Amino acid sequence: MRIYGFQKTTLLDYPEHVAATVFTGGCNFRCPFCHNGSLVLKPAGQPVVSEEEIFSCLEKRRGILEGVCITGGEPTLEPDLKRFILRCRNLGYAVKLDTNGYRPETLEKLLREGLLDYVAMDIKASLSHYGEAAGCPNLDVEKIRESVRLLQSARVGYEFRTTVVKGIHTVEEFAQIGEMLAGSPLYYLQQFRDSGDILGYADASGKARKLSMGAFSRQEMEEMAALAGKYIDKVVLRGVE
Repeated sequence: MRIYGFQKTTLLDYPEHVAATVFTGGCNFRCPFCHNGSLVLKPAGQPVVSEEEIFSCLEKRRGILEGVCITGGEPTLEPDLKRFILRCRNLGYAVKLDTNGYRPETLEKLLREGLLDYVAMDIKASLSHYGEAAGCPNLDVEKIRESVRLLQSARVGYEFRTTVVKGIHTVEEFAQIGEMLAGSPLYYLQQFRDSGDILGYADASGKARKLSMGAFSRQEMEEMAALAGKYIDKVVLRGVE
């Protein structure tokens, strides 16, 4: 599998687990607020981490680490994802997958075969302007709906999460998002921060163009949480200053 980053230890990426995180490259979305712009647009220009290095580390750290988080980019684009997960599980590790949910057929296979222990799915916006938020105007929102349904019926832990961006989102749309995710146990609202590698929009020439984006206040995010919380069991603010 093509891996462009490896974090040997994290206490944040996999809830209630000491884990390692691997980063795949490339994505089928072009979210202007993406904080890993180089990894999405130019993965071939990033340093490659070999599977041998990763599994050597995972072998040595058995009994210390509990899980492996696979993130991106978008991991479901990787043809060797299943094989990589099986190698992790054969070492006794629980596996968490981060995904944008746009390949429900891949998600369904992994869930059906019992290869995932936890899934975090990014929700980009309300369905009425999902394509704009994802940087893909012709996006098929039914694929998003299907992935939400798959997780809600799965027997694994899962969460939904939205990076909340002023200039992309409105406070009011979180009522629609809450309704879309109705009955889900957990939804995170993450405050936007500029990583310095923000993707931005591409102009007609294909050149990246930054747009005005910023962070909502705590009060505004609390209002969003209250709107979504009418439909979702637990809404949590993450990274709020």
